[in-house]
Amino acid sequence: MRLKILKYIINKDHFYVLHFSNQFFFSAYILSLRFQKNADMISVDGLTVEFSGTTLFKDISFVINENDRIALMGKNGAGKSTILKIIAGARTATRGNISAPKHAVIAYLPQHLMTEDNRTVFEEAAQAFAHIFEMERQIQQMNDELATRTDYESAGYFELIEKVSALSEKFYSIEEINYDAEVEKILLGLGFVRSDFNRPTSEFSGGWRMRIELAKILLKKPDLILLDEPTNHLDIESIQWLEEFLINSAKAVIVISHDRAFVDNITNRTIEVTMGRIYDYKVNYTNYLQLRKERRQHQQKAFEEQQKMIAETEEFIERFKGTYSKTLQVQSRVKMLEKLDIVEVDDEDTSALRLKFPPSPRSGSYPVIADNLSKSYDGHLVFSNVNLTIERGERVAFVGKNGEGKSTLVKAIMGEIDYEGSLTLGHNALIGYFAQNEASLLDEQLTVFQTIDDVAKGDIRTKIKDILGAFMFSGDNIQKKVKVLSGGERTRLAMIKLLLEPVNLLILDEPTNHLDMKTKDILKSALQDFDGTLILVSHDRDFLDGLVHKVYEFGNKKVKEHLGDINSFLQKKRMDNLRELERNRKN
Repeated sequence: MRLKILKYIINKDHFYVLHFSNQFFFSAYILSLRFQKNADMISVDGLTVEFSGTTLFKDISFVINENDRIALMGKNGAGKSTILKIIAGARTATRGNISAPKHAVIAYLPQHLMTEDNRTVFEEAAQAFAHIFEMERQIQQMNDELATRTDYESAGYFELIEKVSALSEKFYSIEEINYDAEVEKILLGLGFVRSDFNRPTSEFSGGWRMRIELAKILLKKPDLILLDEPTNHLDIESIQWLEEFLINSAKAVIVISHDRAFVDNITNRTIEVTMGRIYDYKVNYTNYLQLRKERRQHQQKAFEEQQKMIAETEEFIERFKGTYSKTLQVQSRVKMLEKLDIVEVDDEDTSALRLKFPPSPRSGSYPVIADNLSKSYDGHLVFSNVNLTIERGERVAFVGKNGEGKSTLVKAIMGEIDYEGSLTLGHNALIGYFAQNEASLLDEQLTVFQTIDDVAKGDIRTKIKDILGAFMFSGDNIQKKVKVLSGGERTRLAMIKLLLEPVNLLILDEPTNHLDMKTKDILKSALQDFDGTLILVSHDRDFLDGLVHKVYEFGNKKVKEHLGDINSFLQKKRMDNLRELERNRKN
């Protein structure tokens, strides 16, 4: 009996150390010598996506190695998110396939997601380990069944042995983990506090739910992490924590992001999707931009040389097509032109359109003055004793962890909420306000063109199509109704409306969410030329760089003023954190 079982197991590409009890069943299956090929590689082979007679991309292939941190770049609509979904298994390609090791774990964070509402934050995050607990339960169940069965010679008994063997191999290969400690570490890193752990997820906004889902992904320690705009709902400190985690603790990563600083800091490889194909660069985003520029120059030179050769060849054909002595040469050249692969130059938006805000009506010297300002919700203190003075023409940033009161102070300035203390707006303060939910406030029954035409005044109306084109609304898209637009498209449309309104106090609450880098650069350029007062609530370091010259930090129920730009603020924060670390060590 025992010899037969041993022979069966050895013939299955595995070797197990077996322990038999008196009842002739296995209690442990620990050691395995399994040979795997390309365990550290995931291959994308010949992916093609076609729909409605249009080819999004064709025959793209690349290999993802264990330590690759890839930025997936390209224009909106190039197919970046589609590629991520196909790799994640959330969508199928027209042709092509994804090859991965048998036990490879691929985790995907889309832009929009849902978490369960019947769990606490801690319970939801701990779902990252649910598969491990389920494996343990199944192993126990199968061992119990082996203990009671006596049909040792049956095919069913051997099949059950194989199942429990394979599952046990997988289970015992998992390193020992203190699950509670890991969940706690990740949640704290992403900005949660311990008092949040036992709160139901239903109490949290979409941004915080995204963090819970991100926590589950990081806890799984996947072989490949796919991130689609992960920084949209993260504050600066959480972004910095995520960067360190991805650099030091993650394996392979592919990210789509508009946050240039984030992309530059974490990636070592850039894959550009353009004109239905890809270009693979073994460098970060900034270096990729330079290499892409050089590539286009080479393409342009090759294109011009080929066009010159074609013109000369066509001239030869036309000149000698009726000459008997040149018949063979003419025919040869005709065939050559027919077989010629025309050099293509990658599309590049060369539009030099610079959007500008209308001239700002002159305001008083101090558009915003707060004196001992405090705000509480249902007994929960958001901030207290806030004192700040914003002068005409100043550009300031509100930064800090989510939930510390940045948007609350903005609402107080807008007069949307009650508060304690004094808040004064200066003479002739005309406020332009872009809220986080601004996109949802658009009239869904209007078209894209009508939405902008209704707010445009004067000569600017003649440039509406150009303005829409700069924000990637062109052709038939301008006649789409707002109700069919995606969240990102609505955000861009709401931003255009703001550009056309004459204001002298501009308040933008997370304006770069859902904007790609090109659109973000257009907005940033317009804000740099804006001659009024600017308040920016943002986590986007690259966007704030060069825009603001004073930072208000929200935290611990207080608002602290920092003179200087965003980079000097971040540098100072790192120094403060180090000092705090040293103090903790001495104590």
